[in-house]
Amino acid sequence: MSSNKKKLVIKPFRPHSQMDRTQAEATWTQLKTAIKHIHNRNASTLSFEELYRNAYNLVLNKHGELLYKGVCDCEREHLKAIADTVASTPDELLLDKLSGCWSDHQDTMVMVRDILMYMDRTFVAQQKRTPVYAMGLILFRETIERHPQVRDRLKQILLDSVAMERAGQLIDRILMKHTLAMLADLGIDGLSVYQEDFESHFLGATRNFYHSESMDYISQNTCPDYLTKAKTRLAEEQARVRHYLNKSTEVKLKQIVEAELIERHAKTLVDMETSGCVAMLHNNRTEELKDMYELFSRVPGTLEHLRMCTCEHVKKLGGQLLQDQEKTKEPVEFVRQLLEMRDKYEHVVNYSFQGEKKSQKALKEAFEQFINADTRCASYLVLYIDELLKSGLKGMSEDEADAQLEKVIVIFRYLQDKDIFENFYKQHLAKRLLQGRSVSEDAERSMITKLKTECGYQFTSKLEGMFVDMNVSKESMEKYREVRKESGVAASQAGKNELGVTVLTAGYWPTQKVPPCMLPLEIVPEHKAFEHFYLSSNNGRKLNWQTSMGSAEVKGFFGTNRHDLIVSTYQMCILMLFNRTPTLSLRDFDELKIPDADLRRHLISLCTPKHRILRKSSKGKGIAEDDSFTFNAEYTSKMKRVKVPLVSARELAPATAGGVPAPVEEDRRLLVEAAIVRIMKARKTLQHNDLIAEVTRQLNTRFMPSPAFIKKRIESLIEREYLERDKSDRRMYKYLA
Repeated sequence: MSSNKKKLVIKPFRPHSQMDRTQAEATWTQLKTAIKHIHNRNASTLSFEELYRNAYNLVLNKHGELLYKGVCDCEREHLKAIADTVASTPDELLLDKLSGCWSDHQDTMVMVRDILMYMDRTFVAQQKRTPVYAMGLILFRETIERHPQVRDRLKQILLDSVAMERAGQLIDRILMKHTLAMLADLGIDGLSVYQEDFESHFLGATRNFYHSESMDYISQNTCPDYLTKAKTRLAEEQARVRHYLNKSTEVKLKQIVEAELIERHAKTLVDMETSGCVAMLHNNRTEELKDMYELFSRVPGTLEHLRMCTCEHVKKLGGQLLQDQEKTKEPVEFVRQLLEMRDKYEHVVNYSFQGEKKSQKALKEAFEQFINADTRCASYLVLYIDELLKSGLKGMSEDEADAQLEKVIVIFRYLQDKDIFENFYKQHLAKRLLQGRSVSEDAERSMITKLKTECGYQFTSKLEGMFVDMNVSKESMEKYREVRKESGVAASQAGKNELGVTVLTAGYWPTQKVPPCMLPLEIVPEHKAFEHFYLSSNNGRKLNWQTSMGSAEVKGFFGTNRHDLIVSTYQMCILMLFNRTPTLSLRDFDELKIPDADLRRHLISLCTPKHRILRKSSKGKGIAEDDSFTFNAEYTSKMKRVKVPLVSARELAPATAGGVPAPVEEDRRLLVEAAIVRIMKARKTLQHNDLIAEVTRQLNTRFMPSPAFIKKRIESLIEREYLERDKSDRRMYKYLA
């Protein structure tokens, strides 16, 4: 290592020479001259490094106040000269002039800010002064933008430009955007200048404009025309925000325009007599309804007018449908019209109202109100289903048939009194099954499945039991015929009489306690044989013959013609008596032991003009006590097999308005009492109102019990000592074990 090393010597900093006031003012004079060159656009000759160093030294030597004040005075002096020029500019050139001055000022202040950057970071921050660039904006605002001869003119020119554009004239959107951006920037840290000097006045003018225009337009045009106009105006205002308004104005502007164009006139538009909502619904103008919904969606509260109008219209149409005597005489046509109406308005809600949940609920409530006005709809719906399952689904694919049944279920959901529907459905299902009239067993089972899905297994348990009985009966008849065949009876009876028996479980089928009639002697052996067979193979069972529900096929000889007559069991018994004598009086049929009303009904059916198998001595539809009946040997028909229909039965006739069938009324009494006992057994004590509410909740899937009906059943249970009233509170019930 070399021994001739240089020693490291650390010397102290040279003492800083403090800049005195004279030097500071000389330095500021140089800076002021440079700033004026910047104002005059001669900045290319300046050394920004030197200028920055001079400003740095001034601040470093505690002359920041001199520098800051000098810059403020210099900028103020410069802007005052410009303000006089701007103030004397005519209105048509003011925006352009102001925009140019603003651009120049921004460029100037950026350069000045860069020179004075050190001052901003130190002196301004420490002394809590306004930064140089912001100070320049404030001076521009106070000196030029808010000059007494500029501020109001600027505001009016901007508002006039917007008004011109709304009137369809072209304006300089770029100049508008630049001017409004200037106002936004002049707010320094906010939009106070933009809001005070333009936005508040603009929004007020907008409200006045659309208030006046909308009132004039709606009084002279149709609803669709107004909707189109409103949509156009809303789109224009949206575009106005995009092109030159500040983004913060969008929400306020939107609220004002929607309030004046939509909210103020929503009810008037909906209620317009010839072109409003009702006219659109009536004429299937779904596109116009969609336009109305989309427009009203901007102000959600106005949609209630649309929903209410649609709801009331549907209720009115439903009421008219119920009051239309021609429609109600044809239940199938009535339901078809109801389904068409439902499809139409469901499409309106799903398409025009975009499937809105509240609209769907309103539509549902509208249908429920008139459908449940009385019990007719329940019975008519059953008759419609009966028509579908007997012939209406013929030729349809499985999917098509399922779609038709699904439409029926939609109407079924609207029914509150589902027990009335069940009562009628059970009667018609029984007729279809016993008479073999169903178009398809799969369709029948599909309908049962849909009802089960809607109401639970209890609702359809009896209906499903009817199908079980039919299958069991089929198997029983096959066994019976095998037994008869083995005994050799079948051969001897061939070509004579053949018996078909359907064994029904009493609790499943809508049977009536009607004594069996006297069967013809030709049938009695088969009748006794089957009874012996069934009871011997089913110990403990009892057979009650329901001859009123049966049917028969009888060979009838009319002179040289032969027809196979398909008739009821009662009609068969009546016709068999004419094998003894061609003429019988009304009293001669007493031996058959057929109830008088049924006897007359079946006799009239055999005497109708279309199927005049018997001739009645008197004319007219009624039967007198002294009437006689003669076998019509001259009867002819083009058909080999002739089905003789019965005149409509009163017990299967649709319910009258408000009527509840007696069996249903009895079932309701039992259901309500069972529910009361079940609830009270669990709760032990319960207030009257709470008990009413709980019973209603449990039973509303089958029917809607009225409070009066429930109260009556409570009184009945108290009388039978299932319940008692609390001695201290008469509205409190106690359960008696």
